[in-house]
Amino acid sequence: MDTSAPVRILTVCTGNICRSPVAERLLQAGLNQAVPGGFVVTSAGTRAMVGEPMQPLSADIVRTFGGDPDNFAARQLTPAILRGVDLVLTMTTGHRGEVLQLDASLLKRTFTIREFARMLDVLDQRAAASGGGAPPAGTADDGDRLAANTAFWKSLAARAAGVRHLSLPPNAGDNDIIDPYRRSPEVYRQMEDELAPAIVSILRHARLNVPA
Repeated sequence: MDTSAPVRILTVCTGNICRSPVAERLLQAGLNQAVPGGFVVTSAGTRAMVGEPMQPLSADIVRTFGGDPDNFAARQLTPAILRGVDLVLTMTTGHRGEVLQLDASLLKRTFTIREFARMLDVLDQRAAASGGGAPPAGTADDGDRLAANTAFWKSLAARAAGVRHLSLPPNAGDNDIIDPYRRSPEVYRQMEDELAPAIVSILRHARLNVPA
């Protein structure tokens, strides 16, 4: 397991101008606070509006939560972008399927962002109930903090998948984030309401498992 590089996370939606950019920028901002230099978060779209900035209402959401929406340009999802990614977080189950069509080897590292967040919530609840932390991030190489963080996150997908059966939603649609493109501000607010709790859960897990 290569622990010499930061954890690479990719967020995916359709146009790469509404949902996945918000997830990218807010995850990056929060993870930078938890483990500076420990993560690189990027995004792409299955039918991207290549080169376009994120939509203004999406940019407003990013700013509201302390992220930076500037200098963003949409990218088309390709096998090259997927190569070497540690974790893929999609906005819908449909996007997950499209990712796996491009690279089936990512099967165990690709989740919708909402289902992944629920899995981490289960892991956190189990850790709290046991009176201890999650499996310790420990130390790797010479106790290097960033290497330990990378080792922890590279093994996280398997641990999360192990509690999938405990984190199933009441309705399959609860795995998806609504697409607000060319829709009203109210739909953007719905997107925010669906996406923000998932981001909070992921960031909470990162903070709870910062390497010693």
